[in-house]
Amino acid sequence: MNAIDLAKAGLTSSLGTTLAFLEGFSDTDMLVRPAEGANHAAWQLGHLILSERFILGDNLPGVAFQALPAGFEVNHGKERAHATDLSGWLGMAGYAELMRETRTATLAAVEQLSEAQLDHPTQGRLATKAPKLGNLLVLVGNHDLMHAGQFTVIRRKLGKPVLF
Repeated sequence: MNAIDLAKAGLTSSLGTTLAFLEGFSDTDMLVRPAEGANHAAWQLGHLILSERFILGDNLPGVAFQALPAGFEVNHGKERAHATDLSGWLGMAGYAELMRETRTATLAAVEQLSEAQLDHPTQGRLATKAPKLGNLLVLVGNHDLMHAGQFTVIRRKLGKPVLF
């Protein structure tokens, strides 16, 4: 296995784990907050979709993300993280589809990289945390898993089975 294969495996695994923790969630379950002031899964998935596009957009050569539905960025921005208005959110199937589309675009671009490109310096506000493209790809996968951990709390609150 080379470094490109490893990067792809990490990104594929983190997506699979994240979506597994949402297995069996209804559209209503997606709007359950695990605690007062915490974000529901719908906002968090929208945040992950937007974040991957923002983090990699100017740093990953050849990445071609599909257009998001109208209003998606506004509905999933920081301003709506704690919104009590339950309109404007997608259902579980819609989020899963957008997550997969986004990750598919990322993986297609990663597939075209040379191993040497993983050492290219990154640009933007995350350059100090992830100074090279390889670091940035790891950060994207870790970001998925951090939110997946939050989904386990929602699973418990909803009485859903423990997965792992």
